[in-house]
Amino acid sequence: MQQCPDEARRDAAEDAQWSRPECQAWTGTLLLGTCLLYCARVSMPVCTVSMSQDFGWNKKEAGIVLSSFFWGYCLTQVVGGHLGDRIGGEKVILLSASAWGFITAATPLLAHLGSAQLVFMTFSRILTGLLQGVYFPALTSLLSQKVRESERAFTYSTVGAGSQFGTLVTGAVGSLLLDWYGWQSVFYLSGGLTLLWVCYVYRYLLSEQDLILALGVLAQGLPVARHPRVPWRQLFRKPSVWAAIFSQLSAACSFFILLSWLPTFFKETFPGSKGWVFNVVPWLVAIPASLFSGFLSDHLISQGYRTITVRKFMQVMGLGLSSVFALCLGQTSSFCKSVFFASASIGLQTFNHRTWPRPALVYSSVWPTQLGPWQVSWVWAWVVT
Repeated sequence: MQQCPDEARRDAAEDAQWSRPECQAWTGTLLLGTCLLYCARVSMPVCTVSMSQDFGWNKKEAGIVLSSFFWGYCLTQVVGGHLGDRIGGEKVILLSASAWGFITAATPLLAHLGSAQLVFMTFSRILTGLLQGVYFPALTSLLSQKVRESERAFTYSTVGAGSQFGTLVTGAVGSLLLDWYGWQSVFYLSGGLTLLWVCYVYRYLLSEQDLILALGVLAQGLPVARHPRVPWRQLFRKPSVWAAIFSQLSAACSFFILLSWLPTFFKETFPGSKGWVFNVVPWLVAIPASLFSGFLSDHLISQGYRTITVRKFMQVMGLGLSSVFALCLGQTSSFCKSVFFASASIGLQTFNHRTWPRPALVYSSVWPTQLGPWQVSWVWAWVVT
């Protein structure tokens, strides 16, 4: 008896998915990759004050360097999802990580190429943003194709936890390196570890032939089989899509402002404070807060509360209550209270991340009957942009 086309496609997709050992190996590897992504991303905010002193930057110039990352970051979200669908998310991640790892490790050298340090640093941060912008859309594409549907949300949440670990590691180890060996050592460490991670993935998880084929496809302009078109017009008529866009916009603004400017705020407001305190404690609080928010969300749903009601409640906690603590942060002159308010704000923001598990929400809520898993990365990329 001949299979119908839908059943044949479903069987082919299941055959392409990772086995349990492969899934475990890739989950651990991608968790480490996300950790290193944030190690490289946070290196500049941690070092900004010291670099400003060395190069004579004022607040405006330091802000240009910090914000330039996002000039590049917002431009490659859609590209990352597209490339992930066409050549494989793991290949996109590996190629981009090798480039951003090299740029991060070379940052101290770029800073001393000439007298125009501001120009070189701004350019390097734009490049880093361009390269890191493809990571999460490519990750979404990879997991939607390789992980069983019943395990996708958990796998993505596990891999996404690397962002908090990476920020924590750079905040702790980076602050000590900054005091002991200077700001250059922070970039050498985060960039060097990323390149080691790339070597591991290339040697043990990907074959050379896969990468050569991927590069060949890129060189030929991606001449691969076409998928059905994403119903953009219908999607953007749905209130849930716009809710996701504005939710992501609000969450990203508050999160990245704190991520980029907290070290500078504490250094300038409390000059005698220790970097390993204010760069570590808020992100240390964020890890159990993230786990608790996931447990609370699942518990409320299991108790019979509607999923949409739980999401709304968690969004209020993650966006509303966290903003109250962020406002309080600028109104106190106490170091301990400032650390508390920063920790509470960042910890509560994880409630938003947990109930907005990126592709899981898009797939299950926005357009569950007409979006295939491969299309999720496209939609999510536009939402993030």
